[in-house]
Amino acid sequence: MTSITLVGACLFLLVGTTPTASSFLLSSSTTSRTKLCSQSGVDVKDLLYQEQENLIIQRGELEEGFFSNAKPLEASVVNVRGAGKAGGFGKSSSSNKTGSKVEGNAYAKILKKEGVLRIDNVLSSSTADELRDYLYNLREISEQDVSSGKFQPIERFANVLLRTNRCDLTIPVGTDHPIVTSALHESLSKSPIGAIISSIFGNDAILHEFSCLMSDVGSQRQVIHPDTPFIEGKGPVLYTCFIALQDVTLDMGPTTWLPRTHTKEVHDAFTAGTESKDELLKKQPAVLGLLPKGSCGIFDSRLLHCGSANRASDPSKSRALFYFSFKNPTVGYTGNPASIRAELGSAEVTLGALMDDLDLFGKGEGSPLIDMLGTKMR
Repeated sequence: MTSITLVGACLFLLVGTTPTASSFLLSSSTTSRTKLCSQSGVDVKDLLYQEQENLIIQRGELEEGFFSNAKPLEASVVNVRGAGKAGGFGKSSSSNKTGSKVEGNAYAKILKKEGVLRIDNVLSSSTADELRDYLYNLREISEQDVSSGKFQPIERFANVLLRTNRCDLTIPVGTDHPIVTSALHESLSKSPIGAIISSIFGNDAILHEFSCLMSDVGSQRQVIHPDTPFIEGKGPVLYTCFIALQDVTLDMGPTTWLPRTHTKEVHDAFTAGTESKDELLKKQPAVLGLLPKGSCGIFDSRLLHCGSANRASDPSKSRALFYFSFKNPTVGYTGNPASIRAELGSAEVTLGALMDDLDLFGKGEGSPLIDMLGTKMR
């Protein structure tokens, strides 16, 4: 997901200042502090990051006031014979590929218009619980591996906007991780998600991200941002699916999405400066990802959105979103590093190949592609 990589360019996107002004804002005190930091042992890079983070937190708090009337994102309903509310896990096993394609086309029409939609029952409750436990255990192991120097941070965690009390844990696949394969089978094959992505990008869509966003109590609100820019004539770049591994309540910091903001007109206004951005955001309806366990929000990467602050009073109420993104096969570099294990990302697994493998898994015939990819994991 979105990370801070360039002082000027990123603050232009996130705060609304020009690159020159934002660079000056952060660099004016750099020279005087470098000597102090070198004497005290403080890393200048860390200090600058903290300055950027403080500015972003202030901006996020300002933007929060623009969306006081935000409403929950409701599950979409399509009129397809045999499909209930939002399709999802547990739909009739008699559903055939033709029916799934029709259902996927119907949802895709909504997604292309709104930029975001909710689908319930993507994961069963038991699968969501088991996957959540597995991922928090994986996080603990990964943190230990990074702390000991066994792996570099980027080999286990992707960069994330406002990293304090928030992490983006990349996920391995293979025979050693059966719950991951089960979750993929339920979410891609037994829910409409695979058919939706296929309807828009085709079966050559490429698995681009595979990770879990974890927002602990105390994490700050992010600023509104798109994950990829609008490029005229190029169409959608990515579709990302956030699947809740627990009920997401208001105090846990649900994702805020701004429907229908994946357009050229909105992006032009959003990047035209602070005044233009603020006027846009004040008028824009917003929806909140108050997702029940096992439900998902799938969205266009160009859509404006952000993660809210986790202000839960219970320290155990960490918010975990299992997610994956599929890339338009006609697009090269998306403009942001992908949140995915390097071994998995370099394989450029297509949606069609993955769906075929998961169909075999569902028949009890194993998952040879996923197992092969697992042998490459470090």
